[in-house]
Amino acid sequence: MTGSPDSPGTLVLAGTPIGDVSDAPPRLSKELADADVIAAEDTRRLRRLTQALGVTPGGRVVSYFEGNESARTPELVEALAGGARVLLVTDAGMPSVSDPGYRLVAAAVERDIKVTAVPGPSAVLTALALSGLPVDRFCFEGFLPRKAGERMGRLREVAEERRTLVYFEAPHRLDDTLAAMAEAFGDERRAAVCRELTKTYEEVKRGPLGELARWAAEGVRGEITVVVEGAPEKGAEVLDASELVRRVQVREEAGERRKEAIAAVAAEAGLPKREVFDAVVAAKNAARGAPSEGKGLT
Repeated sequence: MTGSPDSPGTLVLAGTPIGDVSDAPPRLSKELADADVIAAEDTRRLRRLTQALGVTPGGRVVSYFEGNESARTPELVEALAGGARVLLVTDAGMPSVSDPGYRLVAAAVERDIKVTAVPGPSAVLTALALSGLPVDRFCFEGFLPRKAGERMGRLREVAEERRTLVYFEAPHRLDDTLAAMAEAFGDERRAAVCRELTKTYEEVKRGPLGELARWAAEGVRGEITVVVEGAPEKGAEVLDASELVRRVQVREEAGERRKEAIAAVAAEAGLPKREVFDAVVAAKNAARGAPSEGKGLT
């Protein structure tokens, strides 16, 4: 072991390729060779990875996946406490990002055991960068619930989220998910479906959610990441003068004074009150055949 009971070991979270094996970070090979214990989400996929990299694992290989994560975490923590260097790898991308790892990291931190990482490919950031959507602010939502009602509830929770949204989804559920997104966010909300990133058949399909839902209904294969544009700023919709006037009239007919109605519509549209007022005056004057200049709010 690289440590001792008096000197606890280190937990290393290692990123693995999301498709093209040549994307493996250079440090990954060394960590695979030097680790005392390698905890792998799928030991068969680990074997294929080490063969592709030409590396012989130097330590004991154990499985660490959703089904045994809770039971195996204490065992790995004890190995770490005893001085072992434990390397955690998942099938693709960074451990703990919609993959096993969080429980082990939390347990190691609780025991004051060092946790470090070998940065590697990330489907989240790769899809975000390729989407063509804003990348300055985003949030990762992982996988949505499988049940339709729970999925719609989760989507409605973020319907007004301004940041770009990133999701993982299984190919056989993609059409239902995109249809639910179109219902929750609107058919015209922009999105990108990123499929088989860095692999031979990589594809990025961009368009409004309604259009993407119809496309996905024909069947889509591969590993999927969905990127969705954030909600527009409230009041940012572009309203022409006739719509502004119509909204003022609706409020007036409901009993509001014109001044209050103009102020409310201006706030809704994110416009100066003067601009709404001028639209109302212009409409009145056009109806009378008079000049369209207003003299002030009444």
